[in-house]
Amino acid sequence: MSCKVAFIGLGVMGYPMAGYISKAGHNVTVYNRTKSKAEKWSEQYKGKIANTPEEAAKDSDFVFTCVGNDKDLKEVSIGKNGIFNSIKKGSVFIDNTTASATVARELYKNAKVHSFGFLDAPVSGGQAGAENGTLTVMVGGDKADFDKAKNIIDCYSKKVQLLGPSGSGQLAKMVNQICIAGLVQGLSEAINFGLNAGLKMQDVIEVISKGAAQSWQMENRYKTMIDDKFEFGFAVDWMRKDLKIALDEAKKNNSPLPITKIIDGYYEEVQKMGGNRWDTSSLIRRFRKK
Repeated sequence: MSCKVAFIGLGVMGYPMAGYISKAGHNVTVYNRTKSKAEKWSEQYKGKIANTPEEAAKDSDFVFTCVGNDKDLKEVSIGKNGIFNSIKKGSVFIDNTTASATVARELYKNAKVHSFGFLDAPVSGGQAGAENGTLTVMVGGDKADFDKAKNIIDCYSKKVQLLGPSGSGQLAKMVNQICIAGLVQGLSEAINFGLNAGLKMQDVIEVISKGAAQSWQMENRYKTMIDDKFEFGFAVDWMRKDLKIALDEAKKNNSPLPITKIIDGYYEEVQKMGGNRWDTSSLIRRFRKK
């Protein structure tokens, strides 16, 4: 059944995600701060353009957001021209932004007061996952809202799961980013070690990736890391934003993150090398500076 859907935020992730919802036959209205991006989207996919988040959300059954951070999320939701001004009762607001669990819980409470649902639903899989419609979606919120929204979320995902009450999706994304930081650092050290030892690392990775060392990062990033190319995914600036969220939350729940804190510092070094927009595998550049 076709639903009326609003999608706010057409960045490298939101653009294709909204596209998959449109291609599934839903009636999509998009909003993006830079209107030219929305115009480009509407040339590629079937849908309408709104001038504000408030206009996009009006009469929609489902409202999606995929923006930069807590501040951006508050602006498009409870801001002057925000979603909360027009969203109808009984609809579901699904936020795909990687944000704090605190803001997720705040929006959830506000949504309940106004009789609509809210799900924090950050994603993993990077730009490639968004473009291929194969993202993993970690969801926090009420089961009734999740059951209502799942078929729409399925349009751009390969795995979607409700993990607990409001905030649980964001907490799960923090777990995800903590894991990735450690994996990328380990892979960077290993590749650098192998190259310095005179090994043919393409052959080495081909062997060890079939064993216990295997990871998504190894399978998808080892070639570009060896070739010193870092234009293939999630940017260092965004990773540092996510790690800050995790480190802040860790203070609240008394979880030591010593390795994550060190790697966050390494990413800061990469930024100082001019690598703000390099993908996260650029940690290896610290060892193999040009």
